[in-house]
Amino acid sequence: MREIEQRAVTAYRDRFGAEPEVVASAPGRINLIGEHTDYNGGFVLPCAIDRRIAVAMGKGSIELYSDDFHEMRSGAARDGSWADYPRGVAWSLSEAGYRLESVRAAIAGDVPRAAGLSSSAAIEAATALALDALFRLGIPRQRLATLCQRAENAFVGVSCGIMDQYASLLCRAGSALLIDCRSLDAEEVPIDLDRAGLSLLVCDTRVKRELGATGYNERRATCEQAARDLGVALLRDATEADLAKLTGLALRRARHVVTEDRRVLEAVEALRAGDVAAFGKLMYASHASLRDDFEVSTPELDTFVDLAARAGAVGARLTGAGFGGCAIALIARDLATDLADATRARFRELGFAEPAFYEFRPSAGAEVVL
Repeated sequence: MREIEQRAVTAYRDRFGAEPEVVASAPGRINLIGEHTDYNGGFVLPCAIDRRIAVAMGKGSIELYSDDFHEMRSGAARDGSWADYPRGVAWSLSEAGYRLESVRAAIAGDVPRAAGLSSSAAIEAATALALDALFRLGIPRQRLATLCQRAENAFVGVSCGIMDQYASLLCRAGSALLIDCRSLDAEEVPIDLDRAGLSLLVCDTRVKRELGATGYNERRATCEQAARDLGVALLRDATEADLAKLTGLALRRARHVVTEDRRVLEAVEALRAGDVAAFGKLMYASHASLRDDFEVSTPELDTFVDLAARAGAVGARLTGAGFGGCAIALIARDLATDLADATRARFRELGFAEPAFYEFRPSAGAEVVL
């Protein structure tokens, strides 16, 4: 049992005076490439990270305790707090016809919050897997992922795509996951960072954002309208030639999505061929598109990517929905510390918040550990 899972167990014992009946945990994720393509039916390439959220659960009155917030929340009604994510999962399963009883749970995690590393999907996936195990529902993982997505869409109120939940539930150690967000087919893409002598350095800019309070939903609506204007079901079905039919904001948003889908597929080919240089060029191109056409970058994210390029990083880009959060750099292992130090110094010069840095490996997805 990992330390984070043991922390959830200890919190459960302390708060409820009993042993949990089941313990599950799920990871956050880094998206290597493929941003804002998931809700457009396109392709994404995330991997799980070695930061997780654990849920210790047992039957009882509806009480949810967060060891991170040191806070208890009771009842099943939405209240705009962190507890809406596990509540939403229980609601989603019940709405789908699965019979649940009331539960109590203690939750602990070390996935940075509001950083673009999908802490929300991690808590959803861990809760769903715990409920599935506790009530012996036998729900396939792909189905659990769609139920978690529905929880976030319909209960929490964020119009996320399927990528985060799929990554948290289906990723395997040492691999990324190529997801076709329309068919929901997924396949592993091995990534051997050690063999290439590379580090996946993550810069958390500490620019916090809540997706429901940013332009995320507006951009999704613009993409949906652009698809209607082009006469296609989803922008995944549009071609680069089709873009000539659009103008202004719709053109820029659609151009990002159409070209980003192409970049994801080219990135998979590059990784399978062991061509990390080609993969890195696609990362830089993705960031430029997110900055200029989709307009979801920030000065902090742009600064890190620029510094990464100067430091000789193979590739760099923002990751997650943008509007703050994290950027990643694929860089030689012996250069990662120098890049982190240079970024801290430059952020101080510009008056930005002190950034945080992590080095991740492609890690295992959600699992039941008790």
